[in-house]
Amino acid sequence: MNTGIRIQAQHLHQFIEALFRHAGSEAEEASRVADHLVAANLSGHDSHGAGMIPSYINSLALGYLQLNQHAKVVRDAGAIVTVDGNAAFGQVAALEAINMGIEKAKQFGIAAVALHNAHHIGRIGYWAEQCAAAGFISIHFVNVPGDPMVAPFRGTDSRFGTNPFCVVFPRKDKDPLLLDFATSAIAFGKTRVAWHKGQRVPEGCLIDSQGAPTTDPAVMQTPPLGALLTFAQHKGYALATMCEILGGALSGGKTTHKETLHGSVDAIFNGMTTIILNPEMFGAPEMEKETDAFINWVKSSQQAADEPILVPGEWEATNRAIRRAEGIPLDNGSWQAICEAALKAGMPQEELEQFRLLVH
Repeated sequence: MNTGIRIQAQHLHQFIEALFRHAGSEAEEASRVADHLVAANLSGHDSHGAGMIPSYINSLALGYLQLNQHAKVVRDAGAIVTVDGNAAFGQVAALEAINMGIEKAKQFGIAAVALHNAHHIGRIGYWAEQCAAAGFISIHFVNVPGDPMVAPFRGTDSRFGTNPFCVVFPRKDKDPLLLDFATSAIAFGKTRVAWHKGQRVPEGCLIDSQGAPTTDPAVMQTPPLGALLTFAQHKGYALATMCEILGGALSGGKTTHKETLHGSVDAIFNGMTTIILNPEMFGAPEMEKETDAFINWVKSSQQAADEPILVPGEWEATNRAIRRAEGIPLDNGSWQAICEAALKAGMPQEELEQFRLLVH
């Protein structure tokens, strides 16, 4: 049985920082990437955490990911700003874009920031949490141009990316309400995790290269490749379509079609259009009271199972508390792939062995 390892968050952060410094990142960039990946693991979203490192190192070696680059403003129209990510680490470009949007929202009460040509921006909820920490609502439409993994409703092969959708609502002295999901039935990264663990995925998530339903995650990892399905059939497909257009075309970037296809599954780029709102501008004095009343009403429903009724974002908050105390779990396959990527990035074997001593 693949029981895996556990590592404390601060040790994993140090390891990721060191890995990307060896790869050529400046100190701040390495720290930003580590911040994001560790936060994803702490939140329970291992598909967007440290397990992404091998893909990033491959993308760098292939010339897609560009180190030590920054977001560049293409057009500033007051409350709306369009930003080119310059193929930089998404963890850098998206942070810079979101910070611009937050400053615009402080000035105008409402803002939109459109980011294109950024390397993988990771867990979208992380960017929503930055907005919530500033007291703002945010809505995010994201596409993955040139990297088709998901079949359209009634289709038999992949035509677009996992196209996340995310909304956050801040609450005073409470964790924000956070909706953050891929429009595919499961995230691509979850097939990677299941593949490393030797596990099946739930039914209704995948089709093989012939378009037949399957639960084997290998169809997303080894040729001939299959495709993910959208969640909720036509509903997920329709939302994915809007994320493709708003996250890709509207952001000034690309959508997925024959002319934009990448030659590698590790060439993961994102477009993201974010709308940021200041809730205090709405003249809703009962907003907090009404929100709490609704949450209490929902949670008072009689539970149908042993698991509690959760509101959006609560699952992540619970995971953070547990994993900060117990360490971040990584399956053996993922950990081995990460260590191999560290060596490929230029980390000396002796240094890697020192980090290996920190796992249990």
